[in-house]
Amino acid sequence: MAESFHALLDWITAHPQHAGWVIFLVSLSESLAIIGLLVPGVVILLGAGSLIGAGVLDFWSSAAWAVAGAILGDGLSYLLGRHFDYLAGRWRWFRMHPDHLRKGHEFFEKWGDLSVMLGRFFGPIRAVVPLIAGMMDMPPRRFYAANVLSALVWAPAYLAPGMLVGEAMENGNWNQVLLLGAALGLGLALLMLIRRRL
Repeated sequence: MAESFHALLDWITAHPQHAGWVIFLVSLSESLAIIGLLVPGVVILLGAGSLIGAGVLDFWSSAAWAVAGAILGDGLSYLLGRHFDYLAGRWRWFRMHPDHLRKGHEFFEKWGDLSVMLGRFFGPIRAVVPLIAGMMDMPPRRFYAANVLSALVWAPAYLAPGMLVGEAMENGNWNQVLLLGAALGLGLALLMLIRRRL
């Protein structure tokens, strides 16, 4: 996995003109029902952020590609839930992992419209909340408002830590790299703690 990740970053560095499509596809995959559980999108976006910090990629275009992929991925999952809700319980993945569907339902019932915004930031829930929103007949206008707003926050939030690390490495400031690594670790631990409470 680590070798594939480094190979992808090396390819992006050598072909920065195609980076937007990679970021778009990663964001799209990360937001799709079930598929998002299998794609290490967070790691790849952090890596893309490091390339932004190192000056290889442009922030605004990278963030725009990430936002577009996230909006489309959640939108497709929502439409899938809205039009094929009767099939969800029959999907092999949900038969093997019924807790994902159950937790998604509980999360949606607890947070309502906010679940679409909050769910984007929390691992396994991210990949099922839009599907659940469709299954629960969340009105399209409210869903797409939450979808777009959360994507506009999510993309920079996932690119920024990598940007700081990439900039520090480019400048040879290893103390800053270690400090940022510790802050990222603490942030991830905090997110996991919040996720358990949700």
